Amino acid sequence: MSQTLITQEFGIIIAAKNHKPTILNPEFLQYSGIVPTEWELARQPIYTQSVSQVAFTNGVVIVAEPTRVMFIEAIEGKAVTEIAVPAIAKKYVETLPNVEYEAVGINPRGYVAFEKSQDAARLFLAETLLSPGDWQEVGNASMRATLNLAYTLERGPLYLSINEAMLRNPDETTTPIVLFSGSFSYEVKSESSSLRKNNLDQALNNWQADLSAYQDIISSKFLGKNSEEKTIVPDVFSMSAAV
Repeated sequence: MSQTLITQEFGIIIAAKNHKPTILNPEFLQYSGIVPTEWELARQPIYTQSVSQVAFTNGVVIVAEPTRVMFIEAIEGKAVTEIAVPAIAKKYVETLPNVEYEAVGINPRGYVAFEKSQDAARLFLAETLLSPGDWQEVGNASMRATLNLAYTLERGPLYLSINEAMLRNPDETTTPIVLFSGSFSYEVKSESSSLRKNNLDQALNNWQADLSAYQDIISSKFLGKNSEEKTIVPDVFSMSAAV
């Protein structure tokens, strides 16, 4: 296949108890050294009792909820060493050591574009990833599919969701794509605060290996080629899951 995995987004989600969303604001992030002081806001922050969100012009978004905090970064041709959210996540939990952290999710997301045919992404799922059969011929329109897969890796589980979507291009045309949304899940909760911190640090420190594993699995196992990835900033508002 000539298709290439385009890694578009990288996220870290940390589940926690007794986390207060109201603590998240630009001043807290900058004065605590969690983000550099020169970072500029992309839009006005969102503040409610149940969620707070701060977005920066470099594509980094931080979202705080009562049970989790999310660090999400859109990637624009960045080398792995330039990805910012792992260091931000580590600094955040170091700044708030009394929060009871329970789990970490390392969540890369990317897509494969199918430019030759508007039906190519659907056919990739229906004919390459699924076995043919009468079950695909039910109804008056072509079947659409979403796959949810779970893998047991040495460090922990990888959950992979695969679904069809459309990417809106600058000229208002659309390109069919297949989204690959991965999540490496690590439990870090422990009765011992020191052990919980060690587990949390280990999960966060392994993010590069997880990203590499995700890219290799998609490229070699689904696309049948050696790892060949690109990174771009997605316009998340231009993507819509196929209905």
